[in-house]
Amino acid sequence: MVECSTDEIADAIRAYDGVTRKRAIGEIIESLRLVTPNVPVSFGDDAALIQNGDSGLLLAADGIWSRLLDADPYWAGFCAVLVNVHDIAAMGGTPLAIVDILSVKDSDVCHEVLRGMYEASAKFCVPVVGGHLHPDAEMNVIDVAILGSVNPEYAIFSHTAGEGDRIVAAIDLEGRIHPSCALNWDSATLRTAEEVRAQIRVMHTLGTDKLVSAGKDISNPGVIGTLGMLLETSRKGASVCLDDIPRPDLDAIGITFDHWVRMYPGMGFVVTVPAESVDRVLELFSGVGMAAADIGVVTDSQKLIIRHGDAETTVFDLKKQGIMGIPTDN
Repeated sequence: MVECSTDEIADAIRAYDGVTRKRAIGEIIESLRLVTPNVPVSFGDDAALIQNGDSGLLLAADGIWSRLLDADPYWAGFCAVLVNVHDIAAMGGTPLAIVDILSVKDSDVCHEVLRGMYEASAKFCVPVVGGHLHPDAEMNVIDVAILGSVNPEYAIFSHTAGEGDRIVAAIDLEGRIHPSCALNWDSATLRTAEEVRAQIRVMHTLGTDKLVSAGKDISNPGVIGTLGMLLETSRKGASVCLDDIPRPDLDAIGITFDHWVRMYPGMGFVVTVPAESVDRVLELFSGVGMAAADIGVVTDSQKLIIRHGDAETTVFDLKKQGIMGIPTDN
């Protein structure tokens, strides 16, 4: 049940830190972007695609939010691996190896971060192969980079959604609100290694079978915010039905719908799909234990609109202000 109005939900999403913290990305792109022929995709996607002969390498990096690291170093270490694996999977790739930069002022924090990283690395079968340690830092920080591989012909991008495509959201609902973070939904620690690896591989299948036109892993901005980022890079809009977004029994876990749509799911993706492929995409996600649904349609409006009953509200007018502020000539 959606108990909030569309206006209230839109306001909550726009004001959420997971969304507002993305606004500096455009300025960074302007400062660092260098177009080279062997890097056909970079800023705005989940990973950079580096052409390596006939094959492709994927390179991505993530830093873990300091408030999560302070609250639970183990979970921060686990997530440092998890979010990077998701970035490679979201592009239809295979994660290969990880390096990290760990700065700590407390040896106990260091050990807990490493324990979390090790357990996630083992579960996803992605080794941590090196990095750098600052053992005497003034604060605790964990940053991770990942290398993956993909056949460029089958890669999934964020900037290629097409008008009229259906929007499919897929989330593993067999989880819990993580005890250390009310806006983290944890399914990965509760699943077996075989289960999470199958969930990661499904994106590879979607790419190789050319079933989707674009995609992203659902990250800190939540399902609506992540879709907004995809639409921004694709120069598109969307109309989304809130009732169709996959969710657990919210009353049973004690949260409201506006809370749920801002959560970072333990395993979740949003993809745009040609209408004729929707049933197959839903089937593949369901086959690996993920709840998937057709939640809306891509439009040419550059506005992300949410609907509930007869009410609708524009969450983002991407012509006026993008979430990331990506330059229009990118």
